[in-house]
Amino acid sequence: MTLVEPNVANSPVISESFDNIIKAFGDKRQYKALVLSNGLKVIVISDVETDKSAAALDVNIGSMSDPRSVQGLAHFLEHMLFLGTEKYPEENDYSKYISRNGGQSNAFTSGSHTNFYFDVSPQFLCGALDRFAQFFVRPLFTETATDREMKAVHSEHERNIDDDGWRLSQLEKTLSDPNHDFNKFGTGNMETLKESPLLKGIDVRQELLSFHNRWYSANIMSLVVLGKESIEELVEMIIPLFSQIKNNDTIVPKWDSHPFTDEYLQKQCFIVPIRDSRSLGLTFPIPDLVPHYKSQPGHYVAHLIGHEGPGSLLSELKSRGWCTVLNGYDRRGAKGFGFFNVSVDLTEEGIERIDDIITLVFQYINLLKKEDPKQWIYEEEKRIKEIKFQFKDKERPMSYVRDLATVVHDYPLTESLSAGYLLEEFRPDLITDVINHLRVDQMRVAIVGKKFDTMANMTEKWYGTKYSIQNIPQEKLQLWQNCGLSDNLTLPPVNDFIPSNLNLKTRDENIETNPQIIRNTEFSRLWYLQDSKYLTPKVPVAYMSPEMANATYLFTRLFRDSINEYSYSAELAGLFYSFSSTNSGLILELGGYNDKLNILLTKILNKIIDFKIDAKRFEVFKEIYIRGLKNYPTRPMHELLRYYTSLITSERYWSYEELLQTAHELTVEKVSQFIPQLLSRFHIEALIHGNIERSEALEVCDLVENQFRKHLNTRPIPLSQHFRNREIQLTDGSNFSYSTTNAIHQTKAIQVYLQIGVQETVSNVTLELINQLLNEPFYNTLRTQEQLGYLTFSSLRRTNGVQGMTFIVQSDLSPSYLNQRIEAFISWAENYIKDMSDDDFESEKQSLITHKLEKPKQLIGYSKRLWSEIDSKQYNFNRDEIEVDVIRTLKKDDITAFFKALNTQLLLNCLNICFTTPPIVRNYRSV
Repeated sequence: MTLVEPNVANSPVISESFDNIIKAFGDKRQYKALVLSNGLKVIVISDVETDKSAAALDVNIGSMSDPRSVQGLAHFLEHMLFLGTEKYPEENDYSKYISRNGGQSNAFTSGSHTNFYFDVSPQFLCGALDRFAQFFVRPLFTETATDREMKAVHSEHERNIDDDGWRLSQLEKTLSDPNHDFNKFGTGNMETLKESPLLKGIDVRQELLSFHNRWYSANIMSLVVLGKESIEELVEMIIPLFSQIKNNDTIVPKWDSHPFTDEYLQKQCFIVPIRDSRSLGLTFPIPDLVPHYKSQPGHYVAHLIGHEGPGSLLSELKSRGWCTVLNGYDRRGAKGFGFFNVSVDLTEEGIERIDDIITLVFQYINLLKKEDPKQWIYEEEKRIKEIKFQFKDKERPMSYVRDLATVVHDYPLTESLSAGYLLEEFRPDLITDVINHLRVDQMRVAIVGKKFDTMANMTEKWYGTKYSIQNIPQEKLQLWQNCGLSDNLTLPPVNDFIPSNLNLKTRDENIETNPQIIRNTEFSRLWYLQDSKYLTPKVPVAYMSPEMANATYLFTRLFRDSINEYSYSAELAGLFYSFSSTNSGLILELGGYNDKLNILLTKILNKIIDFKIDAKRFEVFKEIYIRGLKNYPTRPMHELLRYYTSLITSERYWSYEELLQTAHELTVEKVSQFIPQLLSRFHIEALIHGNIERSEALEVCDLVENQFRKHLNTRPIPLSQHFRNREIQLTDGSNFSYSTTNAIHQTKAIQVYLQIGVQETVSNVTLELINQLLNEPFYNTLRTQEQLGYLTFSSLRRTNGVQGMTFIVQSDLSPSYLNQRIEAFISWAENYIKDMSDDDFESEKQSLITHKLEKPKQLIGYSKRLWSEIDSKQYNFNRDEIEVDVIRTLKKDDITAFFKALNTQLLLNCLNICFTTPPIVRNYRSV
């Protein structure tokens, strides 16, 4: 490989160079932006502390540029680039190299972007970039891979058919101007990629080549690379690889017309979902606001319409019992046009009051018109965004480069990091223009609900969504046009939670590296680490029965709703809290800037102590909860597989059917009587971690403990009631099968679970290494080669201190056949490991070591890792370092012996979800 001279600024292959990239003052990484002579935009990031290197390349083209005769081509091309290049012709060479060297890779296709990204152990970045660059230089597009990968795209589409998000998104496109590129079917399937082109005499492989040659041009690409190396070394690595990409002087498409022209406005669409869900969506066509990133007028309007404080639109709708969630947001469709959306979830009463809800929306819009844009609101948002930018946590390298590569196309290179955060211009004229686009005669209404099944007279082609569409009657339009103002709607109050003191606390010179117990009484145990706060009252009655589990859940949900007006301002200012139930009790979590955190904590405690159930809101959330339980079978199939595994193997795990049976019996009186019982006894297990001193941590614990003891006379839980959740042990050599039907999903799925035993260090790392060794070949064999299904993966399962390995396949083939192929793979895998070269084995070991030593990029991530050790009662805070030391000692013989024992015993719990067998069937058979 030829390297450029160290003085890269004067390199003939670099046409522009920028060192003055705006970054947060706490960001220690070094940045450089380049434009190569072929037009490729590049951002290079040197991070000497990173434990992963990463890269992403974004092509500013997507499915909206598909030829109409081969829709889904851009997405299909994204798939094909992973399957061999002239320099590296082996189909899985790239994915195998990445996986074997501590990394992972992925890609996505949107309407106007195709983005490829990966991470890898830092010492293997150069080799990964070499393989990665060839995607865009000389891909193969072999005929065998072309035919086979069509099935993978089709399988991916089939996986999405039952997902309401995909269905609603495509319906929005289908009901737009059919001559606009927004109208296309972007995912693709066998019909658009094979059957229809074949009838028209179109060679799809040739279309792939033509699309790649036309659109995969360096001048509409952006590359972001992050590594340990210096800026100069990274540039030397990049230039000889990516300067080879051709520049066809391609012009990025811009759509000056909107897909929602007048002919497609003033419409109301009634949509039947898969899940039992209800929602209302209003969509307004607006201009592309990305060029106005320094003032963000759309964000100003969205902030007010979506506000959740006193006087807000949401507050008024909730008080009437019509909804629980409202969002207002602007979004870019593609270069040249955008949308403004208002979305509302609907209660049973709310779906009957659609016209009244829309009236309130326009009354709030009228308020915004009457009040004119306020500079003080803009200044609040400016300050909040500035704080978020300056104190922005590190992200995982792969997601960081992926997102950055996408935005590079829209902003000056020097502002790529800051453009989404730093506001510079208060532009009331632009804000007013956005508000003026939110007009009654420029609106589409989408109402989602099962109740529209009988009136739905149309079916969307690609996903089979049932719907009906009508013109909005003129009398309704006139009513909304002249709806005036509502006395109950106001602008939000001043946000007192915006932090003013952002100084770090005095550091304890004797600071520990792991949490230490600084209080341990019968009432509480406090773990402290200076450097976000977890307060966990553990209550034995919370999960004793389905009735109590339901009551506990509704208590926490009603409480969060009752305090939402107050807490929303805190969340805007960078604070957060959550209050939830688990099978151990209640979890109260707080975090954010410490300046105002105690104010929020005190308010929450007072609210818990004085909490009274609002009967009207109780009925709303009871109905939502019951609907959620009924919707459980619509969850993604891999989640359902894991659910049934937990149901079978956990000692205490209530099924959704059991919860549903008792949920109907809940009343305000029953839950009100249960809450004092719930809070009458508990033990606080707390972790306080962050910018806080030891004495302050003790004060926080005192505050919580004293408030409950004083006002609720709470007493500690007896030690005999401190319990741990347990798993059911599968006997050695057993083989259990569990089959069930599902009336929602159109494909089938299977999970094979090998239960290994109780977690301990040697078996932990041995199993992790086996998963590392088998994950890529399992995917390559069953997904890429055998094309059994798009969703194909292996993973570890760790629950209640017990661990095992799972193999999952989602497919249109029968579970019995899938089970045969999985068992065949497990049998093959023993020799695969045995025959692996020592060098490859050591590479896989190092890959696992890299994964385990990767540090959380954010404080909250580290807090959660510490809390997981406390919550599991394992307290192994140095787990990664301890286990890595063991990994280094493992020999291939250790792995083959361990795996041979698995194959001999075949501790197999085979879980099938079969959608062709009538009722649930249990079949236990002995090996």
